[in-house]
Amino acid sequence: MTEIDLPALETALDALPKRYPGPGGVAGVVKDGKVVATRAWGYANLDTAAPMTRATRLPICSISKQFTCQVLLASVDDPARLDGRIADYLPKFTGPLPTLRQLCDNQSGLRDYWALTVLQGARAEQVFAREDALPLIARMKTGHFPPGTAYSYCNCNYRIVSELIEAETGEDLETLYRRHVWGPAGMKTAVLTSDTRYPEDGVVGYEGNDATGFFPADNAIFWIGDAGISASLDDMLAYERWIDATREDESGLYRRVSVQPTYSDGTPATYGYGLARHEIAGLAFTGHAGALRGFRAQRLNARDARLSVVVIFNHESDTYGAARSLIEAALGQKTPESAPIPDGWDGQWLADDGLLVLIESGRRNATVSYATGGETVTLSADGTLAAPGVILSRQGEAMQMTRPRDNTAPKLTPLPLAETGEVREIAGRYASAELEADLVIEARDGAAFARFEGLLGVGRMERMEPAGKDVWVVATRRSMDAPAPGDWTAIIRRDAAGRINGLTLGCWLARGVSYTRRSSGAA
Repeated sequence: MTEIDLPALETALDALPKRYPGPGGVAGVVKDGKVVATRAWGYANLDTAAPMTRATRLPICSISKQFTCQVLLASVDDPARLDGRIADYLPKFTGPLPTLRQLCDNQSGLRDYWALTVLQGARAEQVFAREDALPLIARMKTGHFPPGTAYSYCNCNYRIVSELIEAETGEDLETLYRRHVWGPAGMKTAVLTSDTRYPEDGVVGYEGNDATGFFPADNAIFWIGDAGISASLDDMLAYERWIDATREDESGLYRRVSVQPTYSDGTPATYGYGLARHEIAGLAFTGHAGALRGFRAQRLNARDARLSVVVIFNHESDTYGAARSLIEAALGQKTPESAPIPDGWDGQWLADDGLLVLIESGRRNATVSYATGGETVTLSADGTLAAPGVILSRQGEAMQMTRPRDNTAPKLTPLPLAETGEVREIAGRYASAELEADLVIEARDGAAFARFEGLLGVGRMERMEPAGKDVWVVATRRSMDAPAPGDWTAIIRRDAAGRINGLTLGCWLARGVSYTRRSSGAA
């Protein structure tokens, strides 16, 4: 039986508003099926001074994915029989189609459609209606890896799953959530708030931080399946208690979605049916994070220890870090101080999947920029830099980046830094047959900017910077989804005569998008 240190937990809960400053938040802990501690602080709306409470309903964002998968298992007797219908949503796809299970496990290889909204000309605050999703998904012709071979987060996987569920059952997703999960779990006030323009209970999500100040986030996205559920802390703690009560039931929905997933080669995977796997303080947890502009959420459950933690903010601080701090305090654990990072790791590298990798060292840790956010790594006893999701090892001048959670191991080649680039040379219009969309690069007195045009309109001008020879970075700091894709890597292609004939653009969420140059100069 795992015991908890309740006074230490209470102290850690009291510290959350200072450690993660922002307008408001809620947190709660369940142990052995009982709620042992909760907090609700700050304000749901700074303008009206509406207080944040345990009953305030907040977007739980991508935590919704596990509910969608539970509904799938509860309402469809053999989900695999729906595999053949996936082609209906990907009519132009040229490669092997993913299975329904690969969609649920984020092993489809499809590029994330929220990242693709940037390349389709969307602006962060514009309306994305329910009817906008399927035409965007239907344009996909290839994936960025073969289905079943690797992991990559992809929201459109769950959009397809939700459409299949509703088509198969003839019922709407909210009705199914309520029947199969919310009702049995005692989530009395949970609702499906698909339209993010109208949050429940007058709640406002806030962008910004303690240094810049906080300002209301303007969201206008329609979510279903991949996100959309709003729930109070009381609702979420009831869900955790239900998970605990059904933990030994082989037919229990949460137990079923918690079964260890694998890749097609049999390698164990760390994500499946809308649940990620983590090890914290020596315990195995399942759970998920959630993010919408202005909101962050995290829930974690250790079945064997019968311990659950829920944290939700109406601002953009690190809810995983907050949840982890509560777990470590409750269990009397303290992360040991890491060894100093030796010289020689800093720099920029080009991965063989076409993405730029930046390594910046501090005294006792380093930040690796590759995926949607920076990953903190520390020095291991074997001389590698490592974190649960990434291991960096030197191989002469090159480097290997092993990513166990992704089931990938890209080789990294040093990329000498370019302070300036041939801005006028890259200017022009580029077209992507994959997306049926365009990219326009403009040169302005030594500076370069990119604009995307496509199905969703004409996007804003995005800053470009040279990274290395024929390698550029396109910076997307705000987008319809949160967090934004961040930095896109653009690799210039040249013909045999050295003339630019195209480029390949990618980020971790959407790799290997090819563009062909249509015209040069200001377009």
